[in-house]
Amino acid sequence: MFSLQTIFGQGNQFYSLLEQAAVAAHDSTKALHAMLRESNREPALDAFKLARQREREAADRISHELVNSFITPIEREDIEALGSALYKIPKQVEKFADRYALATQHLAHIDFAPRAAMLEKAADVVVRMVRQLPKMKLEPMKALNDELRALENEADRLMLELYRDIYSGKLDPVQMFLLKEFFEILEKAIDRCREAGVVAYEIVLKNS
Repeated sequence: MFSLQTIFGQGNQFYSLLEQAAVAAHDSTKALHAMLRESNREPALDAFKLARQREREAADRISHELVNSFITPIEREDIEALGSALYKIPKQVEKFADRYALATQHLAHIDFAPRAAMLEKAADVVVRMVRQLPKMKLEPMKALNDELRALENEADRLMLELYRDIYSGKLDPVQMFLLKEFFEILEKAIDRCREAGVVAYEIVLKNS
């Protein structure tokens, strides 16, 4: 006798699509870190557009599969929540890159690269968490969740250091406005990684 999973499939394509979305998000953070390390060059935005396009394609395929699949390996609401959280990461990164490209002349003295490195590390942890989902093992996922939380805390500390520049009294009003805006975008990008990690962790908590 054939089971329903044999007839309709096990829905494991969702794990693959979620991984594709996570990798695209990670690639966008790598591109940002590379751009900020080479701040003496004209920013190139093609890598961010490509990562966002890949993310959109993965999101569209997830939505399509949710409509057409009889069986999903985890709850549909969880797939949607994780897909949505992953989608927001490269969106935030591209927002930073687009605005940075327009304001580089005002930001030459600010080194964003260490903060971008933290973002890249956070996105890498998210990829590893998504790859852990099919195994549904709580301990490895908890370790990754703790790692992501530690990165978020370190990123918060680095952001506070940058805020000292804003309130130092050495910057003109335009620079102060721009720095505050860029800090908040970068901080939100790290928050997006944390949100995706929390969703992945909670999925395993429910299903392990």
